[in-house]
This record gives sequence, C-alpha cells and structure tokens, in this order.
Amino acid sequence: MSLTLTGAAGFATWDDLERAARSCVACGLAEGRTQVVFGVGRRDPVLMLVGEGPGAEEDRRGEPFVGRAGGLLTALLADIGLRRDDTYIANVVKCRPPNNRDPAPDEIAACRPYLDAQIRFCAPRVIVTLGNVATRALLGTREGITKLRGRSFPLPGAGEVTVIPTLHPAAVLRTGGVALAQVRADFVRVKRALAGVPAAGSVRPAGAPGPEGRV
Repeated sequence: MSLTLTGAAGFATWDDLERAARSCVACGLAEGRTQVVFGVGRRDPVLMLVGEGPGAEEDRRGEPFVGRAGGLLTALLADIGLRRDDTYIANVVKCRPPNNRDPAPDEIAACRPYLDAQIRFCAPRVIVTLGNVATRALLGTREGITKLRGRSFPLPGAGEVTVIPTLHPAAVLRTGGVALAQVRADFVRVKRALAGVPAAGSVRPAGAPGPEGRV
C-alpha cells in the first residue's frame, strides 16, 4: 500500500522522521516535556492506534499508553487476538500537555506532520482513534466520539485506510460499565474490519473533508 499524505512530506526515512520528532521545538509543549513520546510497535502493522497525547507516566517512560489505560488497551487487543507488539501505537501530539489537558489546535498542527508520516510509513489497514481529540484530528470533524464510535470511515486523503473511532481507555476506566461494553464492541468491529468484513454504517462524518482533503 502506498499512502501519499500531505503532512508527511519532508521525511525520506523513518530514522529522519524520528530524529526530527525527538528534537522538535515547534510548539510550547517542548518546554515542559521530560522526553518526546514518539510511538511504539511494528513499523508494518495492519492496525495502528492513535491517542491524544502522553500523560505523566508516558512522559516519564517515553512510551504511549502505559499504566492503567495501557493495561486496558492491551486487554482489548488481546480480546481480538492481538498483542501490543502486533500494532503501532502513537499520539496526535508527542509531548505531554500540562496537567494532562487536551492539546491545543496549534499544538496539534505543529505535531501533525509527524503523525502523517508515521501513518504513511506504517501503511496500516485500520486505524483506531482513541477519544475525541484523535478522532476529530484524523477525520476533520467536530462530531463527538459518542456519535462516531464503532463506525467505519475512510481516512481523508488515504481512503484505503479505515478509521474506527472508540472511547479513550482513560475515559472507560473513569466510567466503566456501559463504556467498557461499548469499547469492547468497538474492538469486535475492528477485528471484523481487519478480516475484510464490511461494517454497517460506513460513512464520512459531517464536516469532514472528502478523499481529496488533507489527512
């Protein structure tokens, strides 16, 4: 699969991309980071997972989705027969926002070329967006995660990649119950998508760009 994502230009190799990301000072988040949390996993995965940004533990350890949220994500993957090492896991922003707040639009824009390039190099079949920030960033929509979760969308600018939004593991841990059942159901849909089974209700979200739009 060959992906041509607008924001990915300028990185000839994965090493070029990672070197640039780890030395990035393009936004204010660089001032408070312990280290850049670039991403982890296979470079040729069928499944990529994208969250919003690193928290305190991720900033300390340099790996996305560790701690309790990471444990839940690992369990959800195991439920569909996958290990973390079978996937690639990244965030919309690579540095921790202060007090774990949502990344600001300018911070997302500054970090976007790195995510676009990660997607281009990984060329996954399916991307699972975890939570509102990642879903809105990748789909270019203002619709909320509760409306979009569990549905399948083409990735704008790379329509052969399927995006399936779901709830963020940290939010599931806070609420449990129904949210846990919902995210488990979403991961069953991910398994079906990876097997090539079309999902019902596969549409483009309102306000999202068409296939010619930027990723």
